[in-house]
Amino acid sequence: MDDLSAPADRADSFRAMYTAVYPDVLRFVQRRTSAALAEDVVSDAFLVVWRRFAEVPRNHDDARAWTFGIARNVMLNAERGEQRRQALGVRLSDIGGEPYSSSHEDAVMSRVDLSRAWHLLSAVHQEALGLSVFEDLSAPQAAVVLGISPVAYRLRLSRARRALRLLIDHLPDPSSRSAAAPERTATP
Repeated sequence: MDDLSAPADRADSFRAMYTAVYPDVLRFVQRRTSAALAEDVVSDAFLVVWRRFAEVPRNHDDARAWTFGIARNVMLNAERGEQRRQALGVRLSDIGGEPYSSSHEDAVMSRVDLSRAWHLLSAVHQEALGLSVFEDLSAPQAAVVLGISPVAYRLRLSRARRALRLLIDHLPDPSSRSAAAPERTATP
């Protein structure tokens, strides 16, 4: 296949390119990332190729190299996303409102509490907080991502922050051995 313009329409051209280039791109990605992630990266890369098919070089070798570049960018985006997810504990600490104690033990416990609270949040709340914290999107930008109005997004974000604060404030102490209810103080 020397020329990608030979097939009559876009779908046929894409199919021909996909068939010719897929194995090479898959090997390229597998050498650079985990086997579990490789097929997802290649799928995402070919989605980008489909969307930008008008920009694909007509020469087979050039198109192959261009597709490698797309796959590389998809891998880099995935790595950046993972780095942002790992930074969650540090960046969400501002939401709690209370400064951390200077002791190492308190700092570790705060991170553990934050992590436990995050995992207890609903997917909707995690997504709203993630767009604000990880992606650093404004309310109008995050609303576009979610397909809702900016006002609806701000409301969703507010509820997510409140839910996270409540979870952090009311998580049982993992160092306590009893599962008894908290003590109540009698009022006179």
